[in-house]
Amino acid sequence: QVQVVESGGGLVQPGGSLRLSCVVSGSISGFYTMAWYRQAPGKQRELIADISSGGSEIYTDSVKGRFTISRDNARNVNLQMNSLKPEDTGVYYCNFARLGTNVWGKGILVTVSS
Repeated sequence: QVQVVESGGGLVQPGGSLRLSCVVSGSISGFYTMAWYRQAPGKQRELIADISSGGSEIYTDSVKGRFTISRDNARNVNLQMNSLKPEDTGVYYCNFARLGTNVWGKGILVTVSS
């Protein structure tokens, strides 16, 4: 059974940086994607960045040039967040997806505030 655990959130001032990490356990063979989503207060969950098992990346427009998704290995995916803005505040979720499987982490809070 695939499980996903996030770490690295917290409070940061505007303009600062944070690095989120996601670890996947269980069977992850075949093609899959791992992604970071964000749910801001009062808003729907939205895709922030995605990386496939082949290494291709996508980003939502609001984080392009500021956030970078990367992979340490097949089971560890990171989200480096630079130049953070108050509107980046929210709960960040890691997601693992492949055909027939869609697994979410519990989420981790990121607060950008002075």
